[in-house]
Amino acid sequence: MSGHSKWSNIKHKKEKSDSQRAKIFTKIGREIAVVVRSGGPDPEVNSKLKDVIAKARQNNMPNDNIQRCIKKASGEMSANDYENIIYEGYGPGGVAVIVETLTDNRNRTAGDMRHYFDKYGGNLGQNGCVTFMFDERGIILIAKDKADEDALMMDALDAGAEDFNAEEDDFYEIITSPEDFSAVRDALEEKGYEFDSAEVTKIPQTTVTLTDELDIKNMNKLIEMLDDNDDVQNVYHNCEMDDEEG
Repeated sequence: MSGHSKWSNIKHKKEKSDSQRAKIFTKIGREIAVVVRSGGPDPEVNSKLKDVIAKARQNNMPNDNIQRCIKKASGEMSANDYENIIYEGYGPGGVAVIVETLTDNRNRTAGDMRHYFDKYGGNLGQNGCVTFMFDERGIILIAKDKADEDALMMDALDAGAEDFNAEEDDFYEIITSPEDFSAVRDALEEKGYEFDSAEVTKIPQTTVTLTDELDIKNMNKLIEMLDDNDDVQNVYHNCEMDDEEG
């Protein structure tokens, strides 16, 4: 659930093992709990819940699990209250990093974040120290073998997309504003398109290329540790590495 480029989210998801999928389900379960408490259990009324359910299905989360999370969150015996906390800082080589968390223990999560950044050549910063380096956009990826380029482009733009990109080898990319993301996704879904990924994400305005082997190793380890933490929902950064495969 993290990435060094627009494409990494879906690439990582396709490589998930069973244990990694279980962690993703845990993270999505927390997200469902938060949006149900804030907007109710009906996805037709609660657009944020509808978005999270769509993300859960893209991650192959069973419908029974999704409904169980919704019922648990909307019941009197609901789970712990989770707090949304965003951490910002720098990884090795000056890479900008944003970490979105949902936690029921602020002190534990803060300690974990500080430990990871310190251990792998980075440092946590103040809120806002790197946010300005990223743009928030809705990104929908559709495999090129699942859609006709001209028809998809017209359908996407008619639905309110900001841009359409066919330059990548494997995917068509549809870009939306965060506000229009749900409407564009729903319109394309109604037309029968299948998504490889559809989410609101943060895209770096510029990237930092790491060439030092130790920096690359530490950056990969930092991402791995953050992804492995149940409190962490999303990781965004502006890193490119000379030897990475994605």
